Amino acid sequence: MSGFLRAVLALGLAFLYAPILVLAVYSFNASSLVTVWGGFSTRWYAALFADEPLIASAWVSLRVALLSGAIATVLGTLAALALGRHGRFRTRKLLTGLVFAPMVMPEVIIGLSLLLLFVGIGLDRGILTIVIAHATFCTGFVAVVVGARLRGLDRTLEEAAADLGAGPLRVFATVTLPLVAPAILAGFLLAFTLSLDDLVIASFVSGPGATTLPMRLYSQVRLGVNPEINAASTLLVVAVTAAVLAASRLTARR
Repeated sequence: MSGFLRAVLALGLAFLYAPILVLAVYSFNASSLVTVWGGFSTRWYAALFADEPLIASAWVSLRVALLSGAIATVLGTLAALALGRHGRFRTRKLLTGLVFAPMVMPEVIIGLSLLLLFVGIGLDRGILTIVIAHATFCTGFVAVVVGARLRGLDRTLEEAAADLGAGPLRVFATVTLPLVAPAILAGFLLAFTLSLDDLVIASFVSGPGATTLPMRLYSQVRLGVNPEINAASTLLVVAVTAAVLAASRLTARR
């Protein structure tokens, strides 16, 4: 790689990650002023864990992310199996479109359409509606991860199990599932991360008592940034980064 390309790459990475680094550094600022460094301190992390509304929102986000991630993992795995193991069938194109459309559709459109759906069927907005919305959005990502792993499997292993008398369910449970388990876990971690850090869709489908952490942080930032928000944002970035790295490591495993 030439020196020019390295410089461009360094500038691009700095543009993307320098603000996050500054955010993390200033979360340890002793001063109450966001832009004035007053020395190293963890006072804002202590204040953060004493902020009951913020902690309540964090628990809402965690519950929503776990539930929607689990649902998306099941649905995405089944979709990947249907598309990767059952060849061509009559509704294949329709299923493919339904699974992968939320991945390319603007989140505003997804949130608005789901809001109209929930209002139309009379479903009260709350944690349940956020879970349904996030599961709908994340299913396609899980299907992509699991589908890629299925395409890389050695089909002769499944055929050998079937030749030895194992039925389809036993072949899946004893051969296919253990081989794709890392991809399924990676898909869950990816869905968990996407749900944990979503703001746009949750803003449309949430209701009273169902304020997620990104929504809480956004509402507080509109009133002014304080170091406590820096601390909360830093912890959220760390959690998302850890989940993404774990998912990437699991996806790379054979």
